[in-house]
Amino acid sequence: MNDRSSTALAIPTNSNLTGMDHLWAGWRSTYITGAGDPEPDGCLFCRLPDQPDRESLIIARGHTAFTALNRFPYTTGHVMIAPFRHIADPGDLNDSERSELWESLVVAQRALQPAMSPDGFNLGANLGRVAGAGVPGHFHLHLVPRWEGDANFMTTVGGTRVIPEDLADTWEKLRAVLE
Repeated sequence: MNDRSSTALAIPTNSNLTGMDHLWAGWRSTYITGAGDPEPDGCLFCRLPDQPDRESLIIARGHTAFTALNRFPYTTGHVMIAPFRHIADPGDLNDSERSELWESLVVAQRALQPAMSPDGFNLGANLGRVAGAGVPGHFHLHLVPRWEGDANFMTTVGGTRVIPEDLADTWEKLRAVLE
């Protein structure tokens, strides 16, 4: 039988065979196939410290690490803490880098508290592209303030992130606390 309309290969759109719906995002194949390619402009975390703080959204600099606002935040106040040295694995941090990275995290959390009054924080690191790292070759931490009743469901339900404050305003608030 040569009938191409056979349902044998059809993908059901409202099937509950697995208990979940599927979202087909063919555009992701470009991202997936280029996953190991180097960034055309070099490493983001190696470039940021060469720019003025306001432009790069750096809120604090140490001797071996810096803290910057995420330009594509999960929510207002989402910061990233990275060593200046380009390393992919936290096990490759030397004692000075490891100490300053964690101290920078504490300082960022203490600055976010009075500046934004969050009810809690998410802390994380994505090691490798398959783990979600947007910059897999340069280790960094994420510190994300959270609030009771925030709109975090919008990312899941609506495919939208709600960022209620301009990054420049957030940068000003955090720099004021840190100075």
